Amino acid sequence: MTQSLHKKILDDVHSKIVTGEWPAGHRIPFETDLAKHYGCSRMTVNKALSQLSRAGLLERNKKWGTFVKEPQTLSAALEISDIRKEVEDAGKTYSYTLLGDTIRASTDREAQQLDLSRSDPVRDITCLHFADSEPFCLEERIINVGIVPGLKEISFDSVSPGLWMLRNIPWNIAEHQIHALAADGTIAETLQVPDGFPCLVVERKTRQNEGFVTIARLFYPGDKHRLVASFTPTGAG
Repeated sequence: MTQSLHKKILDDVHSKIVTGEWPAGHRIPFETDLAKHYGCSRMTVNKALSQLSRAGLLERNKKWGTFVKEPQTLSAALEISDIRKEVEDAGKTYSYTLLGDTIRASTDREAQQLDLSRSDPVRDITCLHFADSEPFCLEERIINVGIVPGLKEISFDSVSPGLWMLRNIPWNIAEHQIHALAADGTIAETLQVPDGFPCLVVERKTRQNEGFVTIARLFYPGDKHRLVASFTPTGAG
């Protein structure tokens, strides 16, 4: 019962934030009031709100209470995150499906982006990440086979390529582009959204000393994701 109440609180508060019912800066009810409303312990409420705070949706202040956090538009530009952790930090159940995986010759554009010869092989992977069985992120990834040891033998049936590379392949430079897209065709169908639905797209290219490693394009339905970052002004001491 405690676990189901915990999930209900997560889902209810998350829904109020993403629908705009609780806008940025809104102070949400105190933990004691929420505990009374849901008929549960304050600890259960605290656990749920802490998860939403780690996910970047809430900002907590011991003196003044808990507020809906102002959305920011930078984060993936500052770090490479684990999609599974993004989902679980939001209090949802993560799952993953591999949609396509092939090794082929690079296209002219891919060769240029990864600084390859036209005939050099790449691994072309498409996969879908879920949150509570709903599409959360469509991932399209091209990996430089020549720079990742043993890549041809690695199976991505049960682990996503992004997570595997984050754990196993070092990198020292990441380039990002973040933009909006009106989903259509295969993208809309895969994410289960209507044609024209707004999506957030993160395009990322990473490299190490030996050369470029991978190009990834991550498509998020616009109502299910926000990018959050902590940073200081240029030149700050």
